[in-house]
Amino acid sequence: MKLVIQRVNHAEVKVDGEIVGKIGKGFLVLVGIGHEDTKEIADRYLKKMIGLRIFEDEEGKTNKSLSDVNGELLMVSQFTLYANCRKGNRPSFIEAGNPDMANALYEYMLAEARKSVPVVEKGVFGADMKVSLENDGPFTVILDENLFA
Repeated sequence: MKLVIQRVNHAEVKVDGEIVGKIGKGFLVLVGIGHEDTKEIADRYLKKMIGLRIFEDEEGKTNKSLSDVNGELLMVSQFTLYANCRKGNRPSFIEAGNPDMANALYEYMLAEARKSVPVVEKGVFGADMKVSLENDGPFTVILDENLFA
């Protein structure tokens, strides 16, 4: 699993020109699901992501979590996070999860996130999406397989 977490002032995702997900202050998270990922792995990543203290406190230190700032969450599936560019110039995506499994796990993550984050928006799995955001900082964190190694 790979998550690219961007602290944003606002973000939205469109499909065919229509907004399908939109948030204010919070996290825009690009979600890459690999073929070996499970619900247990997703649970660990969600716990880490939701608990990240990357919002500034009153003293300007990154000390507050998503819940501390009443932050919102926009999760967008992105299999291209599994692009393997080691050989040649055309990326290989063989490490990405198959679409049925990845979509089921993506939907599971959304449902689990909604248990602790009041506003959880999403993109459309497998669609051609246009993502817009205002990265705050910029502040971007990548969680990948090295997280729990």
